[in-house]
Amino acid sequence: MRKRLLLFGVLVVVWSGTLGARLWDLQVRRHPEFARRAASQQQRVVEIAAPRGAIYDTRGRELAVSVEVESVYASPGEVTIDRERTAALLAPILHQNAAELAKRLDSKREFVWIARKLEPEVSRKVRELALPGIYFLTESRRYYPMRELAAQVLGYVGMDGEGLGGLEARYEEVVRGRSAERVLLRDALRGSVALPEHPFAEPVPGQDLHLTLDASMQYIAEKELRAAVEKSRARAGVVIVLDPADSAVLTMATYPTFDPNAFSRYPQESWKNRSITDVFEPGSTFKMITAAAAFESLEVSPEDPFYCEHGRIVLGRTRINDHKSFGLLTFREVMAKSSNVGVIKAALIVGDERLHSTIAGFGFGRRTGIDLPGESPGIVHPVERWSKIAKAYISFGQGISVTPLQLANSFAALANGGVVHRPYLVRAIGRGGEREETQRAEPIGRAITPQTAVTLERVLETVVEAGTGRRAAVPGYRVAGKTGTAEKVIPGVGYSPTARMASFVGIVPARRPRLVCLVMLDEPRGLTHGGDVAAPVFQAVMKQALLYLGVPPDPELLEPRPGRPPLGQPPPGQEPAPDRDRRFEDGVGSRVLRASAGAAPRADGVGAAVPATAADPTVEDAVVAVEPGAG
Repeated sequence: MRKRLLLFGVLVVVWSGTLGARLWDLQVRRHPEFARRAASQQQRVVEIAAPRGAIYDTRGRELAVSVEVESVYASPGEVTIDRERTAALLAPILHQNAAELAKRLDSKREFVWIARKLEPEVSRKVRELALPGIYFLTESRRYYPMRELAAQVLGYVGMDGEGLGGLEARYEEVVRGRSAERVLLRDALRGSVALPEHPFAEPVPGQDLHLTLDASMQYIAEKELRAAVEKSRARAGVVIVLDPADSAVLTMATYPTFDPNAFSRYPQESWKNRSITDVFEPGSTFKMITAAAAFESLEVSPEDPFYCEHGRIVLGRTRINDHKSFGLLTFREVMAKSSNVGVIKAALIVGDERLHSTIAGFGFGRRTGIDLPGESPGIVHPVERWSKIAKAYISFGQGISVTPLQLANSFAALANGGVVHRPYLVRAIGRGGEREETQRAEPIGRAITPQTAVTLERVLETVVEAGTGRRAAVPGYRVAGKTGTAEKVIPGVGYSPTARMASFVGIVPARRPRLVCLVMLDEPRGLTHGGDVAAPVFQAVMKQALLYLGVPPDPELLEPRPGRPPLGQPPPGQEPAPDRDRRFEDGVGSRVLRASAGAAPRADGVGAAVPATAADPTVEDAVVAVEPGAG
């Protein structure tokens, strides 16, 4: 008995010692480790994301807002039923692959995302399953109530709430707000309560953006642009409407477009804002710049006669053809009929330096500075790099590349008396009911004098009244504008006779400007001239916009007068009327006749005739026929 008691006592001592050692190991030596593990299981630091600020149009209509939605996550260790079955139930609701979902549920991690920022209907269906280990978390999601409207301007937001394009990216620091962290205590039933001893700050919502953009005008432009692109089977199109007083952007439409609520479902090409990223040779719309330089030089006036060589001019050993055969025209008629030969002769009078400075003065060759990311500066070569005949091509919009916004803004400067402004979209920033004006009219230079601007506007009125832009006429309003049809350069091929950029830029009402509108269609099929496909879009958009804005028509234009052709009708199908005087075909008697790269005008204004065989070894070695598209 004594031996048994002794053995029992020894066992008790050994057991007690072992238990004490284990308790010391757990409670003393490994106490910090277990304290950390307990805290990680019982407490959780949750980041409370701040809602992004809203984006409003100029009349306070919501273009982008943040809404609360639910996200689904799993605690894999708590998925008590078969993981494959859980995945099979969730996959069809969430449109996910069941095998991949089951693999995520087999993770050793404590927290696994299942799906983020669900639609309310999808979230409801997941809740109804009541699956163990599946939980919900409230997050903020960006929502665009007008879907595709102004999509490229607004941009889009990624799953983590970061602005990835357009205004969302440009004003990310302003709109996203400041998130906050909160420590929560979790019980065994996964309930959560905030710990009072852990202070926290509330998230600060982002600031709102108040735009110059008008949603109604944007809708009008997008509707008409889509119809035109689909009818002409063009690759893409752009419509820009500016307020000429300060270059505030009222409309910036691009087609094809996308829905920023589901941007990943659309090709990346549709995310691009072509108004500022794409560059193209403007074609005859650029003749406005050449005319401005000519009028500024005081060497050319609207009624000066120009002999247009019956549609071809030879400079050095390069022959440049017009789109039609023209004889003697006034410079006003040169612009109205969009004669390349006549414009080239005006450019030769102006000189390289003045033409280049006028181009730079209107803002070409540099970014406009609009508050959007990804703007291209365009391409304008330094005057020192111009070849002998570069000016001839540039005068009618070849050999130079511009963005649609640059071109629209140049016409806004013309409408504003020659003053160039920086275009902008965000007029004010604020939070709640507070608004702080952040953008004001910001003139960045003067391109031409007010007198030149008035003269040029009157000339461009003729383009719409009796020239290539007749389809742009808006009944009851004076319109000043210019058509353009530029052949696109195909790499390895050169200028394509079929791939063209058709455009029209106009000012309305011409003598009290309220709107400037650019329409550009990329590679229309069938009818390809700017006057045929772009001008009608201008007319449709401006007719509705002027009515929407309540701009009164000109009473004088509402009453038809004898001899005036009906406004807005397509040009007659017949050939142009015979030139008014054939006496000047020998190059005698005109102020501006056969001026060329090889013969500067004499002091009396009459250029020396240059025969087609005259060679200029500094230009080209062979005669090249260039047939640019008509205006």
